[in-house]
Amino acid sequence: MKLHEYQSKELLAKFGVPVPSGDVTSDPAEARSIAERLGGKVVVKAQVLMGGRGKAGGVKLFDNAADAANFTKDLIGKRLVSIQNPAGMIVDKVLVAEIVDIAKEFYVAVLLDRSAQKLLVMLSAEGGMEIEEVAEKHPDAIVKLLVDPAWGLADFELRKAVKDANIPKEAQSQMVSMIKRLVRAYVESDAEMIEINPCAFTPDGKLIAADAKVSIDDNALFRHKEYAGTTSDSAEHPIEAEAVKRGIAYVHLGGDIGIMGNGAGLVMQSLDEISSAGGRPANFLDVGGGAQAERVQDCVELVMMDPHVKGLFINIFGGITRCDEVAKGVLKAFDELDVKIPVVARIEGTAAEEGRALLAGSRIVPAATVQEAAKKIVELARG
Repeated sequence: MKLHEYQSKELLAKFGVPVPSGDVTSDPAEARSIAERLGGKVVVKAQVLMGGRGKAGGVKLFDNAADAANFTKDLIGKRLVSIQNPAGMIVDKVLVAEIVDIAKEFYVAVLLDRSAQKLLVMLSAEGGMEIEEVAEKHPDAIVKLLVDPAWGLADFELRKAVKDANIPKEAQSQMVSMIKRLVRAYVESDAEMIEINPCAFTPDGKLIAADAKVSIDDNALFRHKEYAGTTSDSAEHPIEAEAVKRGIAYVHLGGDIGIMGNGAGLVMQSLDEISSAGGRPANFLDVGGGAQAERVQDCVELVMMDPHVKGLFINIFGGITRCDEVAKGVLKAFDELDVKIPVVARIEGTAAEEGRALLAGSRIVPAATVQEAAKKIVELARG
């Protein structure tokens, strides 16, 4: 689950990571009060989990509290749209924070290296831009340091990594200290990723997390009750947010072939087969085991919320999930939603014959194999 910037900074501050002073609000009058408390010169940032919010008009600097309050008034309730998120997101809160005077920008992150099965610290003196761009243009500018799960990080390893990353000498000891705190924050908060970009070095010699991104492991949220109300907010797409509310595993992928299956592996296979057949998957959607007709109907509704979907591929292998329940849910959804796009279904397993019998005579095109189903739905969707 992705945290908003203000939540990320609050979390890091608990572990001693320096962050800019500021507060979050949805009220323009309160925004003015916060700005006045910070001396008037502030930055107002829309708290939406989408890339490109600055270019979309969601971030702006101000010299006085009145202008910051007026901008907040205009921003609350506005839909920000970016290249990364063409569907856009509604702004319902902003972060009003002090402006950080930056002399140099660095990049630092802690994440999981799955191949090494260890935590990985990434560090670069080339902060302020996307790490993918740095990796492409200046791969030698990124230093990577694996954290031994038994022994942790030794000071000499950190000092060498900081030096190898060409962090200026006057900032090196602060960076060593910050990385230690980030690793501790990562472990104790059950994080999946912590990224600070830019990690700002100010003219007066202070290192501060000017921006921060934190993702928490969904499976550990029972240990972090403070984020219980953030779950649906954490989705970067409105359909993903709705899926969270319904308790359905859905990821928006931006293509035009909707996909439903039961089990993550089967859905991943469906994505591959659609791609192999020349189609573009619109989503990942796992119906889940033991799904009843009502849940299947909810899943169809989610897929149909995407206006770009031109065809629906249903891939069910009944184990715990009964195929006749899937068929009932699909047919009910079709009756209520007036689905007009082509649909191809491959159904096998428990109660498969009953499921096929229910679908017989409907608009749903049957298929014997996954490959056949993928090929059919791509052809039908292309018209």
